[in-house]
Amino acid sequence: MASEWVTFFKSTKIPDNFDDQLLKIKDFAAKNIENGVPVCLITSGGTTVPLESHTVRYLDNFSVGTRGATSAEYLLSADYAVIFLHRRGSLEPFRRHFQHLNILDLLDDSPILNVSFSVKSTHAEQVASVLKKYSVAKSSNRLLMTEFTTLAEYLHLLKGAARILGDFGPKVLFYLAAAVSDFYIPSSQLPEHKIQSSEGALNIQLQMVPKMLRPLVAEWAPRSFTVSFKLETDEKLLIPKAKQALKNYNHQVVVGNILETRKKQIVIVTQSEDKCVRLSEEEISSGKEIEDYIIQEITHRHQMFMAK
Repeated sequence: MASEWVTFFKSTKIPDNFDDQLLKIKDFAAKNIENGVPVCLITSGGTTVPLESHTVRYLDNFSVGTRGATSAEYLLSADYAVIFLHRRGSLEPFRRHFQHLNILDLLDDSPILNVSFSVKSTHAEQVASVLKKYSVAKSSNRLLMTEFTTLAEYLHLLKGAARILGDFGPKVLFYLAAAVSDFYIPSSQLPEHKIQSSEGALNIQLQMVPKMLRPLVAEWAPRSFTVSFKLETDEKLLIPKAKQALKNYNHQVVVGNILETRKKQIVIVTQSEDKCVRLSEEEISSGKEIEDYIIQEITHRHQMFMAK
């Protein structure tokens, strides 16, 4: 089994600035742990699988990253430091609140020399609230943003970060919310240039991606607290498959959700219990986010884990 992980990492390219990114992660985690602040690595967004070395075409695991970005904000509010390992262009904590707005529509231009701007009164309260929380996170060194695009970039960064964070043991929480491809093409098998449609139908041989949750829990960060996610469309399969994942990988929590109801209902699955968490109609109407409850459940369990 270990040979599969080794083969994957040998057959895919290390990301640009890989060492620099890991150095930032190490420094960020060390400073926060030294100050008594637990650290969470959140993974968020989808991964791409290039079909050419000079990539024009690729396969994509689509995810806008709502759960990861939203969860990051609640973890920061719970006094965690957050390493946000996310797909480039996916939703980010704090910025997500304005994702569907044109930034120019938020601003009024000043009549004085046209060199200063203010936020329109219709958006001022929201902007001020979000900006305050963001400023606190940044000024206290509680938020580190790290980007990936491809599957290989994501898994190399996850492995590197996990090996670093694993040294801090139970004070580290892994919250694996990224949508990760199940298939890839080794770098050596990629055509160098754009695939030409004039050559006719395209046949692609994809390799299976090894399940990286296994080495993360068993080798890279065995003393840390790990949360994975399980998305299903058949409710009858959700809890059995979540339980099987806990048995297979020996981590602490699976957050299970059904595609159609994932924004208002989840189930927290551990070795000893299955706890359903759902938003009431009143909470949904008031804008309550299910991630608030998810993070309450996860941080409570992580705190007990650290206390052991």
